[in-house]
Amino acid sequence: MKRLIIAAIALALAGPAMAQDLRDLDRRMTAIEEKLQKLEQGSDVAELRREIDVLSREIEALKNVQEKPAAQANVSQYGLGAAASKVYRSAPGLSIGGYGEFVYQNFRSGETDTADWVRAVVYTGYKFNDRMLFNSETEIEHGNLEHGGNVEMEFGYLDYLVKPQFNLRAGLVLMPVGLINELHEPTAYFGARRPAVEDRIIPTTWSEAGVGAFGDVGRLTYRAYLVTGLQSSRFDAQSAIREGRQGAAEAAAGKWAAVGRLDFHPVEGTLFGGSLYSGNSGQDSRFNARVTLGEVHAESKFRGLTLRGLYARGTTGDAARINEANGLAGDASIGKSFGGWYAEGGYQLFTRGDFSLTPYTRIERFDTQRSVPAGYLRNPENNRRLFTIGLAAKPVPQTVIKFDWQKGTNRARTGTNQFNVGLGYIF
Repeated sequence: MKRLIIAAIALALAGPAMAQDLRDLDRRMTAIEEKLQKLEQGSDVAELRREIDVLSREIEALKNVQEKPAAQANVSQYGLGAAASKVYRSAPGLSIGGYGEFVYQNFRSGETDTADWVRAVVYTGYKFNDRMLFNSETEIEHGNLEHGGNVEMEFGYLDYLVKPQFNLRAGLVLMPVGLINELHEPTAYFGARRPAVEDRIIPTTWSEAGVGAFGDVGRLTYRAYLVTGLQSSRFDAQSAIREGRQGAAEAAAGKWAAVGRLDFHPVEGTLFGGSLYSGNSGQDSRFNARVTLGEVHAESKFRGLTLRGLYARGTTGDAARINEANGLAGDASIGKSFGGWYAEGGYQLFTRGDFSLTPYTRIERFDTQRSVPAGYLRNPENNRRLFTIGLAAKPVPQTVIKFDWQKGTNRARTGTNQFNVGLGYIF
């Protein structure tokens, strides 16, 4: 009798420290105590022993779950950044991650220098079980809502994980286009600023409401979605299709698009791939305004050396009708075609413990008005080149400090040079 009472008391003390539902354990322990009282009146001892044993195993199982180490922001999965994909490696329940970046820009052409907390991001995920999970990215841009900042959801979707080769996704999804749009954490790319080609030509960060599939098949990875189309009423000459992103913000859904990506991984650390987006953007118009954007990319990492390259080309149908609807004339025309490329490389020159030092360089060329409709003009300022050289220091792999210098030129000879300092982190 005394041994049974001691066991019950020990379980009551251990339960609150380990259980996820304290009230449930309290209820069950109260029931055991009542049965102990009945035991004195001749109740079944074997049944009481069985219930105590069941409760003990459940407490031990909860203890094992709580003692499991939390997922770290050190591995990328399904094309997402290391912090964005933590939920896939977490135990069932809530998963938290995030990143942030600050950029100081010193212009050499008389423009006002800027210091900007560009973005602070929280990733929130929840794994319901081994097959179903939710993942999201909520972003605060420019630090202060009273001075031009904003809050928005970059992605938020449900995944149903069937098997490595085939999984389903629905919600607000990142377009699987380019090297940066999905993998946009500041520790993952060179430069205090993201490549301009993946801003003006590929409108990073780009997400739309949609549904699709993704998976890994041997050395191939793929993602394919049906998504809401762009909004042509917001296109312009300087940023091509960028302002036409809808991001599921009460998005017009009269016109839809399809996007797909395929990557080949011949060896660890190397990939070759491409993506294609195509869909109509004349959401509020009687014309289709089909946008087609394709790109090819490559990346290789070997013994401290990292090389990346990307080429992108896009076309806009009904460009003249879009100009007319948007009130654009002369050299303010949107591009009937637009495109660009960049190549970059860095070498991890020095490491000591977690600390590393990497010099890097990048060359870019892009034109948002590669061609324009008949009767309109190209603005030579939109045909640009950028050269970047810099140094990245990582005190630990999840933080980075970047210093770089950029030389900008264009066909109008009005380019500017600038010095940048970037600070970034992930967790």
